[in-house]
Amino acid sequence: MMDKSNSDLHADELNPLKHLTRAQFAALGGDAVAYIKAVPGSLLTTLIEEGHFDAAGEYHLVMSADGTPLMVADTTEAVAEWLSDQRIGVATLH
Repeated sequence: MMDKSNSDLHADELNPLKHLTRAQFAALGGDAVAYIKAVPGSLLTTLIEEGHFDAAGEYHLVMSADGTPLMVADTTEAVAEWLSDQRIGVATLH
């Protein structure tokens, strides 16, 4: 039987990810990992100045792991089509 208290003793030394800042952790995914979030047009207008979005509309925002907007679409099909041409893994949010 393994004594858990002993194994936890060196966990910080063994896992360098525990010492990353939020920015460093977000950059790990870089442009290889993205997530998709449904957002109202009213929010997109504040995030993406050069875009013109219907404030009452619902959009799908694809963002990189560091929070950079990559793509906006009005349908999940358009997002799926765009992702099929990219080398990006999609992370799920819980």
